[in-house]
Amino acid sequence: MTGNVVSRRYAKALFAIGAAKGEAEQKAYGDQLLELAESLGKAPEALAFFKNPSFSAEEKKAVLNKIVEKASVDPMVRNFCDLLADKGRAEMLPAIASDYKVMMDVVSGILTGELVTVSDISEERRAQVKARLEGQCGKKLELTFSADKAILGGIVLKIGDKVMDASLKAQLQILKENIKRGE
Repeated sequence: MTGNVVSRRYAKALFAIGAAKGEAEQKAYGDQLLELAESLGKAPEALAFFKNPSFSAEEKKAVLNKIVEKASVDPMVRNFCDLLADKGRAEMLPAIASDYKVMMDVVSGILTGELVTVSDISEERRAQVKARLEGQCGKKLELTFSADKAILGGIVLKIGDKVMDASLKAQLQILKENIKRGE
């Protein structure tokens, strides 16, 4: 939980700086943070290095600067990464990028969600479902699809912090609870 609070604070600080400079800068900062986070995601040994307390802040800063140089980011993002390294928070870069993206999505009116079905559905059906959900919520929706045989049937839809569980597993669980209570 602490990591989430800390990453949100850092993301919020950079987000506010971007907002003061303009919408284009704000979006650019987010894109650059995501690019850096993806670079670190492709190199788990780098994240392990940043988490390792036996390396000094200067060593971590030097490595992070090399990564930042390859990504060719804005000077503000470079300074932000230097601050993270100085404060021993370089390993939080992916979480900060994720929090920043959430903030950008809120400003842009984009909702993120996940639809879980018992089996994979076709691309055509995915497009239909996404279009219908966008029509119902009145906002642009970034929807990921996954399959989980454990739900037995039906769907589980998660959009933002809301969950609609219309799975067979959930319905059976409700029925079981009702039987236990004697209803």
